[in-house]
Amino acid sequence: MLPLHGLKVIDLSSVIFGPYCAQWFADLGADVIKLEAPEGDSTRQTGPGLEPGMAALFLGSNRGKRGLVLDLKSPEGQAALDRLLETADVLLHSIRPQKLASLGLEPAALLARHPRLVFAGLHGFGEAGPYGGLPAYDDVIQGMSGIADLMAQSTGSPRYMPTIIADKVSGLTAGLAILAAIIRRQTTGKGGFVEIPMFETLVAFNFVEHFYGHHFDPPLGPLGYPRVMAPWRRPLATADGHVCMMAYTNAHWRGFFTVAGAPDHIADPRFASISTRTTHIDAIYGLAGDLVRHKTTAKWLQLLEGAQVPCAPVIPLDALETDPHLAATGFFTRIDTPAGPLRYPGVPVLFDGERPPVGAPPHLGEHTAQVLAEAGFTEADIAALLASRAARQA
Repeated sequence: MLPLHGLKVIDLSSVIFGPYCAQWFADLGADVIKLEAPEGDSTRQTGPGLEPGMAALFLGSNRGKRGLVLDLKSPEGQAALDRLLETADVLLHSIRPQKLASLGLEPAALLARHPRLVFAGLHGFGEAGPYGGLPAYDDVIQGMSGIADLMAQSTGSPRYMPTIIADKVSGLTAGLAILAAIIRRQTTGKGGFVEIPMFETLVAFNFVEHFYGHHFDPPLGPLGYPRVMAPWRRPLATADGHVCMMAYTNAHWRGFFTVAGAPDHIADPRFASISTRTTHIDAIYGLAGDLVRHKTTAKWLQLLEGAQVPCAPVIPLDALETDPHLAATGFFTRIDTPAGPLRYPGVPVLFDGERPPVGAPPHLGEHTAQVLAEAGFTEADIAALLASRAARQA
């Protein structure tokens, strides 16, 4: 039995931020119901697919869920959702706050009707600030939260990281916050409203290390952690490729300079401690880069491993699927579906030595009748609701 078995989550979110959060709940055993409007999540159309409405980006953040379609712009759809919430533990959404009331989802009223519900708002910005209610996507948040500026300081021009880091970090933070609210409910008996804004989440994420000297008042140094901002902090070019080396402690650097044939640098006062190396990080990283380029990658891996200096080759993205470690741990998995097989990276965490299984993603509205029947809707109720939705779409 997985840790979240018995928990019911209604995922009223779209794109990546909310769906990725909800997918973690599904991976860990919760019954996650993907609630979509009749037109479906936009990611159903993003990327290649074996069948319409089941494109790659949707598959990556909606596995293991059940699919439900309701038209929340209609009174019937709102009433059906309200009935479903009687047995739900969590409702999470990524709807802009100013639109909630028209959908019957005003937080105070909803929680008055369902006091044990954990209602999570996955927003772009905190509602109390001047940005509250503005639309937000990953690129927007990367630009506003300091990521694009950090890239400019590193590369010379503002850039986005080549991953949707704002969506994914915010989704993980949302999962943590929702679980905290569930635990609070166990002691108080009450649910509540949890707000997870992307902007504030990414600013907090970036400032873990980059607030640096500004932890003090007045500041004792600049913003930005020097080690990770150093131009030489990158895979180092060898005679035939690249090597990733993470010399950090005094012992690491002694080992590196020894196997590099440059032991005189061990006595350099600039490199005597973590503190002095941080001050002179460009110098020591530049020196390492000059030394590394004279031997092959294989030779450096041999030397550095022998000196107990953390190191690794650069593994290309297209080599990860055949990586021997991932193969040995059974990381990738295959799901057979009527349209054809799907492959997935697995759940990265294990419980009692076992990796949770991966479930198939739902077709649009695939489990609508099943979910409604479980909530006590009769066949006649379900037929009337589906007929009402069809009439509105006609």
